[in-house]
Amino acid sequence: MLTNLHSIPQTEFDVELIRADFPILQQRPYGKPLVYLDNAATTQKPHCVIETITQYYQTTNSNVHRGVHFLSEKATDAYEHAREIVRRFIGAQQIEEIVFTRGTTESINLVASSWGAANLQPGDEILLTVFEHHSNIVPWQLIAERTGARLQVAPLEEDGTFDIERLLERITERTRLVAVAHVSNVLGIVLPIEPIVERAHAVGAVVLVDGAQAVAHLAVNVAQLDCDFYAFSGHKIYGPTGIGVLYGKRALLESMPPYQGGGDMIRRVTFERTTYNDLPYKFEAGTPPIAEAIGLARALEYVSTIGLNTIAAWEEQLVSRCVELLGQIDDVRLLGPKQGRTGVVSFVVDGVHPHDIATFLDRQGIALRAGHHCAQPLMDFFGVPASARFSVAMYNTLEEIEYAISALDECLNFLR
Repeated sequence: MLTNLHSIPQTEFDVELIRADFPILQQRPYGKPLVYLDNAATTQKPHCVIETITQYYQTTNSNVHRGVHFLSEKATDAYEHAREIVRRFIGAQQIEEIVFTRGTTESINLVASSWGAANLQPGDEILLTVFEHHSNIVPWQLIAERTGARLQVAPLEEDGTFDIERLLERITERTRLVAVAHVSNVLGIVLPIEPIVERAHAVGAVVLVDGAQAVAHLAVNVAQLDCDFYAFSGHKIYGPTGIGVLYGKRALLESMPPYQGGGDMIRRVTFERTTYNDLPYKFEAGTPPIAEAIGLARALEYVSTIGLNTIAAWEEQLVSRCVELLGQIDDVRLLGPKQGRTGVVSFVVDGVHPHDIATFLDRQGIALRAGHHCAQPLMDFFGVPASARFSVAMYNTLEEIEYAISALDECLNFLR
């Protein structure tokens, strides 16, 4: 376990105090203050995470689980302590249920390739929503092609809102898996996971939740949700890239074959047969992302110190102000509901391409996302090729939101 780590004091929410923890925010692109509103793509990293990773490489670097020397034991302790921090953060009951991966994408692919290949048969159905990220569509298409299963899609309403009853009625005796985003990376819709899980379990289906856009904004407790799998990425919650988490109920993980073969996932290898390691190592072939796991754990501690409820309340103000100001600009069309959204605000402007908006705002020091956001089926639903997206984090300010919307208004006046 690494010690002497930076930690902010437990105080009421102070955005300026938090901003001081993020060195990248001091940059001035094109001579303008950096306004970073692309947090759904990746969040910036606080000093404590950067320092933790640096400290690991300076004092601890070694491979884990394989050595009896001082550094290996120290690295192993830090790596496994990181797993325990993740377990507590998401409310998992057993540490064996926490598998480290490279990110949400690999976590979903692991379940699709391992659980899906072993359990899906011709005629079985996999239920998704129309607003899933490609990472929660393509793996299921691939496994459906291999097994003969079929994809079913829960739609949106014509006005871009989501009716949970329309999803629940699509869970039938043929449904074997429900794979849904906890929070949409385009619409900011928060899905009520509990009724989905209850309905799915009633017909013998399992539920995978893509939590990539949720964990930085909502308090997640997988035991309370009762979902079978939950996946998220470290870089979306102020941690490093290259690290993700797959939570899986122990009984399911025990029943699944390995995802990859190699070192550390084995117990005994001969040319005749191989026996596999215990959980979670059965799914962690090769040298794992050690520094990244430790960095993720530090990020989760940092977020916990501030408090997710506190963060959520602040971000709600940011999103509400963004929606309010966008509504004052002619020809701006908000995608999704005006209320009840978390983290992101996506929009289109008649006659103006989102890439032009992003380029114009970039010159004002404003980072936002323009494109299909890896959600092309959703763009097709709205009849647009792309959209622009503001996405907030705890270090954003109301002044930044107002500056960005003012710059957008200036942009549109110029382009039109």
